[in-house]
Amino acid sequence: METKTHAGALAGLKVLELGQLIAGPFAAKTLADFGADVVKIEPPGVGDPLRNWRLVRNGTSVWWQVQSRNKRSVALDLKQPEAQEIVRKLASEADVLIENFRPGAMEGWNLDPHKLIEANPRLVVLRISGYGQTGPYRDRPGFGVVGEAMGGLRHLSGEPGRAPVRVGVSIGDTLAALHGVIGILMALHERQRSGKGQVIDVALYEAVFNVMESLLPEHSASGAVRGPAGSALPGIAPTNAYLCSDGGYALVAGNGDSIYKRLMAAIGREDLGNDPELADNAGRVKRVQEIDAAIGEWTKSRSVGEVLAVLDAASVPAGRIYTVADIAADPHYAARGMLQEITLDGGDRLTVPGIVPKLSRTPGGQHRNAPGLGQDTDAVMREIGLSEEQIAALKGRGVIKGQA
Repeated sequence: METKTHAGALAGLKVLELGQLIAGPFAAKTLADFGADVVKIEPPGVGDPLRNWRLVRNGTSVWWQVQSRNKRSVALDLKQPEAQEIVRKLASEADVLIENFRPGAMEGWNLDPHKLIEANPRLVVLRISGYGQTGPYRDRPGFGVVGEAMGGLRHLSGEPGRAPVRVGVSIGDTLAALHGVIGILMALHERQRSGKGQVIDVALYEAVFNVMESLLPEHSASGAVRGPAGSALPGIAPTNAYLCSDGGYALVAGNGDSIYKRLMAAIGREDLGNDPELADNAGRVKRVQEIDAAIGEWTKSRSVGEVLAVLDAASVPAGRIYTVADIAADPHYAARGMLQEITLDGGDRLTVPGIVPKLSRTPGGQHRNAPGLGQDTDAVMREIGLSEEQIAALKGRGVIKGQA
């Protein structure tokens, strides 16, 4: 597998992606953004289902243009032994393999990651699944929504006494992907010492659970079961969303001790700011309703803009709730390079999210549009040594497929 070199921190890294939809591909996309050569394996004919999810333009989802930018697409039928042999060849030359199928699927295709590592001892394999590769639930199908629920996030979402709500994006999948990227980078760092690869096992529910802060120790210490609290954050005060005169909400985080005093001075409630019982968070939590009422009384006679102007002048963290239209028009997003306009292969223009994180010397970037299904099949087959006759024969048997 020939490495395609691009400026970026991961230039020269060879990645083989066998995942689909969100978690595995998001992890691979993150590596590709920083210069890794990602070869994505897709089933012939249909490809990754994400190609047709949500808003579709000219036959392809606009989401695809973000999730698969900087990647190359190879169409392989993994059910066929010859295709499996091609994957083994690609894996023998790769640094990283990413897959997010249900546990056992890779083994069923004769692609057991441990055997792939035997053939290529330096290979790092990321496996993302709903419940992990071990344990009594390993064989259950698990999407991000299930991981969010089992990880504890859903129980905390929404208003008390009402049905739990989901975050409006696939946060469970994305958290798992980011944990996977962290695992890959740690494994690659360790490989510099040992020369050996390893398997990284990421479960969706565990990735969610890992960001649940003090949820478990609170239960362990007191038996407490934290529940949904709407726009507030239990045990931290004051931090909430406050209704303003124009119908919008201002988000105010005045929970630092010195910040709290500045906030109370800004809203004309020095009596609360100077109250010794409210000098620290523990005291404020006991009287949070009183504090929230005072802030809400002040905000309801002012617009969101007016509230933010006063609090910004007082160095109190505050903000408005952004819609995507707000994001697209925001000068700070633009100044930070987070609104990137690209030209699709058909000539249409599309604005997509910029690259995160920002590295000063070896930044990431978009050097290639998301590929068409099988767009790079022929090129990658040549890179692993197949002749034109062999490629044609594999196409004839339906093992591989190039771009139509």
